[in-house]
Amino acid sequence: MPKKLPVVERIQEQITEFQRELSVDIPRQLEEARAHGDLSENAEYEAAKDRQGLIQARIGHLSERLANLSHYNLSSVPHGVVGYGSMVWVEDCDSGERANYEVVFPEEADPAEGRISLVSPLGQALLKHSEGDEVYFDAPSGRRNLEIVSVKTIHERG
Repeated sequence: MPKKLPVVERIQEQITEFQRELSVDIPRQLEEARAHGDLSENAEYEAAKDRQGLIQARIGHLSERLANLSHYNLSSVPHGVVGYGSMVWVEDCDSGERANYEVVFPEEADPAEGRISLVSPLGQALLKHSEGDEVYFDAPSGRRNLEIVSVKTIHERG
């Protein structure tokens, strides 16, 4: 059986947490609010109903995303080039500044931590390139030219 991607496991955990909240916490909150009497002017009841709707929508969104991600597994991630889970070290061809990034799915992105989405402009520029390649992308500060100094794919990272 192909190994699941870490993002798939995290989304499954989120769905499980939301389902628990939907089946345990929300019904309890609704029951407590009903005990206060008139539901037409009951802020606690309205808040619980609103939360219930938000959770149902979030579960729907996460389930859809999970279905889309089910086409991916570690064996579908390319070897030898930048792909999901790769650590990439780059050098700015103009300034000489160096940086490193981990290429991840949008749900996992955290630019402050160096985790860039594979659908971001930089992520798209890096995908399917290897060590020694130069890539160009449009950043808010203007067009940038980077050289890929080193790549460690998810397979090499273990």
